[in-house]
Amino acid sequence: MSDGSGQVIRFPAAGKAPARPVLAASVAVFRDGKVLLATRTKPPADQLWSLPGGKVEAGETLEEAALRELDEEVGVQARILGFNRHVEIFGRDAKGGVTHHFVVASFVGEWLSGEPRTGPEAGAVMWADPLKLGGLPTTRELGDVLRRAHQIRLEAGAGS
Repeated sequence: MSDGSGQVIRFPAAGKAPARPVLAASVAVFRDGKVLLATRTKPPADQLWSLPGGKVEAGETLEEAALRELDEEVGVQARILGFNRHVEIFGRDAKGGVTHHFVVASFVGEWLSGEPRTGPEAGAVMWADPLKLGGLPTTRELGDVLRRAHQIRLEAGAGS
């Protein structure tokens, strides 16, 4: 990610507060009524189930970023059905300083091809019932994101 001057912004930087929020994108991909989830392998959501996604690169749209990250992280291709909502993820240290701040644009998609695989950013993958997560350890707003994604998918007429 570049800050516009050609400098790469590395985030989060150990011991240094972020200068600004980082823009990211994710996608809730549906296949046969199930949604694709993956565990994160890096902080701030290490080992939590979430949607595949990551940082938006300069020059790509939010949708392009969501689809690229989906392919890079879990090897799945999809088509975007619509925008769901944004999610903000941030944390503070013991003194109240900001340690990380991500703004994630979350989309809803329909599976086209590829079988989910694990990798450096996805420790585990599964197709799950979007309305019954059964006590899985998830990122903070995943339940609400999935309920809305399920409704958007139904309204788009994509599957049962």
